[in-house]
Amino acid sequence: MSYKKNLLIFIFLLNGNCTYDSLNNNKVNHVFGNKFVNKGFALVYNDKLYKEKIISKKLDQRSFTIFQKNLKKNTKVKITNILNKKILIATVGNDSLYPLFNNSVISTRIANELELDLNEPYIEIISITENSMFVSKRAKTYDEEKQVAEKVPINGITINNLNKTKNINQKMTSKNFSYKIKIADFYFYKTALLMVKRIKDETKNKNTKIEKISDKKYRVYLGPFDDINSLQNSYNDINILSFENIEIIKND
Repeated sequence: MSYKKNLLIFIFLLNGNCTYDSLNNNKVNHVFGNKFVNKGFALVYNDKLYKEKIISKKLDQRSFTIFQKNLKKNTKVKITNILNKKILIATVGNDSLYPLFNNSVISTRIANELELDLNEPYIEIISITENSMFVSKRAKTYDEEKQVAEKVPINGITINNLNKTKNINQKMTSKNFSYKIKIADFYFYKTALLMVKRIKDETKNKNTKIEKISDKKYRVYLGPFDDINSLQNSYNDINILSFENIEIIKND
């Protein structure tokens, strides 16, 4: 195997579930056989959502089928209700449009089986088939990040004001409602700073932070948020940058 092919092994970050979004405009890369992991809020299907064109396709309410924009049709996924640890296996259905804020659309049967709190339907989705495909937009490798990091000054990073966007979901309240929006994990602090700068330059979000996870893991995130409206506004705001796998992480 050539050196270039070996570099592809490093497309996913330390935990294998987060990709680098390039700071340039590179072509889309297709990565096969990697596990897809995402934590976020599901949207429970009903016909009213379809009639109002919030969801573009119908979903059988009795099925164990979901809509998930990052995974191809017929991919098997493990879905976990993070709040009560209940798990089931489902299948990705046809492509469907649905709100960017939601990490999937699920049937009523799945919601009932998982005993989801409809005011806080927080789930984790993990692909469990070798044939699953995750499309990584403008992915970066470890060596490429290192070259960028060495050229970036550490000081002088500031963040602009939050750009509010229209809400789709209803209000939800919870005494323990506290979440972060995970943008990406990086090997180098300087590269994380460059991502923060990009967010500053291309959005109006001022709630971006860097957390040191380990000596070689720096997380760029937004938050924490203690209500659904501010969480969704910031999530929608950051989506103009077309990051591939933004996650919502509960702030324990």
